[in-house]
Amino acid sequence: MISHRPRHRTPRRLLPVVLACLVVAIPRPAPALDESRPEVQAFIEEVASRNGFDVESLKSTFAQVEVRPSILAAMSKPAERTLTWDEYRARFLTERRIARGLETAREQAEALGRASPSGVPAEVILAIVGVETFYGENTGSHRVIDALATLAFDYPRRSEFFRKELEQYLILARDESLDPLVPLGSYAGAMGIPQFMPSSVTRYAVDGDGDGRRDLWNDWADVFASVGNYLREHGWRPGEPVMAAADVSDANLEGVVTGKLDLSETVRSLRERGVKFSAELPAESPVVLVALPRAAGPEYRVGFRNFYAITRYNRSALYASAVNDLAAALGAGRTVPNVSTGFSQTVSQ
Repeated sequence: MISHRPRHRTPRRLLPVVLACLVVAIPRPAPALDESRPEVQAFIEEVASRNGFDVESLKSTFAQVEVRPSILAAMSKPAERTLTWDEYRARFLTERRIARGLETAREQAEALGRASPSGVPAEVILAIVGVETFYGENTGSHRVIDALATLAFDYPRRSEFFRKELEQYLILARDESLDPLVPLGSYAGAMGIPQFMPSSVTRYAVDGDGDGRRDLWNDWADVFASVGNYLREHGWRPGEPVMAAADVSDANLEGVVTGKLDLSETVRSLRERGVKFSAELPAESPVVLVALPRAAGPEYRVGFRNFYAITRYNRSALYASAVNDLAAALGAGRTVPNVSTGFSQTVSQ
C-alpha cells in the first residue's frame, strides 16, 4: 500500500497474492542477486550517497533480492509486440471484463466522482484499470524489488531506466514506511490497481478522498483520482475524442508514418490526403494515423491528443485502442462488446 501514514500496514490486497505464492510449487529457487557484482555495489553506494541511506542497510536488503529469469523472458515478448489487433482486442473486450467494469462503476460511484476534476471521463479511467489489472483482481505476483533489480542489472537494453525506478522505489519505501521486500507487482515493477511505476507514484499519485494517504492498493478514490491526474498531466483535453475510424481506400498515404505515436499530422493534412474520418476539431489539431495490424489487413484509425495521452500510460497503439474501445463499451452500458463492426464508438465527452 502506498501510504503517507508513518507506520507500515500490510496492504489488504497483498495478502491473498502472498498466500497464493506460498502454495505454488516452484521447481527450483530463484538465484539470489550477487550483491558483490561491481555494478550492484556501485549502485548501492551511489543511492546511499544521493539519498542518505545507510550503506550496510541497503546491502542487507539487496542480499535478500532474487533474480527472476521469467521476468527477462516476459520482457522479450510483450503482447503489444506479438499479437494482432484482433487477438489483442479479444483479450480486453470480453463480456466478463465489461460486466465487471459496469459493476465497479456502480460500487465505486462516489470514488469515481472524486476523479472528475481531472476532466477525464469515468469510463476512460475505468477502462485503464480494467485493462491493467481487471479492476484490481490481478495486481501482480512478483516482488517489486526482485522485478526492478532483475531488470536493472540483467536487462541491458533498459538497465538505466530500471535502475532509476529501483532508486525511486527504495526512496518511496523508506518515505512511506514500507518494507521494500514485501510489496508485489507486475514483472516490470508496476504497482497497485493502476500499475504505477515508482516514479509515477511519486509524481502523479494523489490523495483522492483527502484522508492524508495515497493508497493505490485499496482506496478506489485514490486510484481513480491518480489515473485521472496522470492523464491530465500528460495532455488530456476534456471534451475531445480519443480516436475515430478512418477510411483510407482513396487516400494517398505516401510519406505518412503509421508506426509511431507522435502526432505528426493534422486534421487538415490527413483530409487533404483523402483520409476520411469524423472529428469536430479545428483543422490544425494534431493527429496521428494509426494502422492496427490484422490478418486481413490493417484497420486504420485517427488518434487525437487524448489518444496520445493514453499512450503515455503504455506506449502502444494497441493498448490505447483497447482502452478506447473498452471505455466506449462501458460508457454505452453494454454488457457484451460490439465486435460485429470491429470498432466500438469513439469516446467523446
